[in-house]
Order: sequence, then C-alpha cells, then structure tokens
Amino acid sequence: MFQQMQYFISIVKNHSFTQAAFECNISQSAISQQMKELESNLGIKLLQRKGRSFVVTEAGKYFYTHSQDIIEDVNQLVTNTVNFEKSDNVELKVGYLRSFGTTEFLQTVSQFSKQFPKVKIKISSGDHEQLFDLLKNNQIDLNFSDQRRALSNEYHNEFLTESKFMAAVSSTVFSDFDQEIDVSDLMDIPCILISENGQAETDQAYFRDVLGIKSEFVIAKNYDEAQIMIASNQGFLIVNNRMQNQINTDIVKTLYLKNGQQQMIQKYYAYWKADNSGYYIESFAELLRDSFA
Repeated sequence: MFQQMQYFISIVKNHSFTQAAFECNISQSAISQQMKELESNLGIKLLQRKGRSFVVTEAGKYFYTHSQDIIEDVNQLVTNTVNFEKSDNVELKVGYLRSFGTTEFLQTVSQFSKQFPKVKIKISSGDHEQLFDLLKNNQIDLNFSDQRRALSNEYHNEFLTESKFMAAVSSTVFSDFDQEIDVSDLMDIPCILISENGQAETDQAYFRDVLGIKSEFVIAKNYDEAQIMIASNQGFLIVNNRMQNQINTDIVKTLYLKNGQQQMIQKYYAYWKADNSGYYIESFAELLRDSFA
C-alpha cells in the first residue's frame, strides 16, 4: 500500500494519470490498475472518474493529506536509520541559558553521550537574545532558554520547567516585607540589570513591557557588584528560585515578586526549528525534559 500511496499522491498532485505515470516511471495502464487495487482494498472511492478526467472525493482529499504525512515520516525514518551508520560525522549543537545553572543540562549531556557515543556535541552558552540569534541563524540545533516571546509555530517548543520571580532587596530597608513584594513598591528605587555584553536594552524592554517594572535601570557587571548595590540601597535585582544560591542572604533579602495579584513566573523551554527536527535533536530534548520531571 505504501507504493500505491505514492502513486495516488502523484496523480492528485499532477491531476493527471499520464503525468503521474511519467513522474513515477511506470506505465499509465499499470498506475491505473494500482489505483483500482488501492480503492478495492480500502473499500471506498478516492477518485470519481468523469470521462478522461476525475475529481477527488472527500475521502480522497483526506487520504491525500494524511498520506503525505506518512510518506514524510517514513522518509525521516529512513534518513535517521542511515545516519546511525554515518554517525561518526554527526554533530549536535546545543545552547543553554548561562544564568539558569547547569545541573539538569549537564546531566542531559552525559546521558545523551552514553546513548549516542558517536555523536559529537558542541555546546554554547549565552543569555536569551544570544541564544535566540544562534538558533535563528542555524548556529545551534537546540536552545534551552527562558520564554520572552510568544511561542511560534516556526519552532518546536518543549516546556521544561518554571520558576517564580523574586526581588532581591536590602534586608534593612525592606524589613517590613515578609514573603512578597509588588512591583509598585519598588518604583522609587532602580532595577539592577546584570549585563556585560550590551544586551541591557533588550532586558529593559522585557522587564518593562512583560514584567511591568516601572523603575529606572542601572547596570551591574556581575552578581557580586549587584549585591553591593543592593546592600547600599542603590537598587533591587530580579532573580528567581534557581538563582537564589547566588545571593548572600546575610545582606540581601529575597521576596516573591507580584504585579497586582499575580505572582510573576518565568517559564523555560527547549526550542528547535520545526524544519530542522530530527532523531538526535528530539532525543536530546526528551532527555532534557526527563531531567526536570
């Protein structure tokens, strides 16, 4: 039936038995006979003959659409199977969000390397914008990063985990706040951005437009400098549960960050291009997802 599906797709695509026979390198009488056998096996009409022409039935339209999906899946299966024999030349390029931490990511790399020892893994790290550009320009195959844009159908978007946003503030100045704080309570002090690569402008837009931060922004080069600024009440820093271990709790206090009644949450995904999906990419994504389960 697989071969008959290919003949049927060619007939519908060309709207001609003659052209389909030429394309499939088969005689017209033979391709006509194959179609009769296909319809007989299915027990339905896929093509309604009208003299020398035909129209595709509703069942035929359904069969045509989903036959193409099956053909594509089989072709991908063949490609992936062949790649097992050529895997000495296979390279998987993955990127991870530098500020998130490496525990789950390195665990995934280790497990993947054990399962596919012949696949060479090339790893890049960066902030959200750097990783997005690498993925967009085909410099990495898969990107593990936070969500700052609406999810696009151009990419596979595999949800991995989420983390609550927190504000790191001076423990002396904000002593009246117990567990949470609203963005409106922080309006009068600057929001500290950690930036060494000129990405401060995109971070500001994200914090302003998505998180609703109304404060002015100041720049710190690293977490140590940011905490000194917090301790001296020169600003607050937005972190999340994952980043708390980088905070000195003796001098800095972390409070869950809310906007109105809404707790601010950061989601993390594995992203890869829909037109660049493959066995190794999907296998890595599956292992990464399992590491967060």
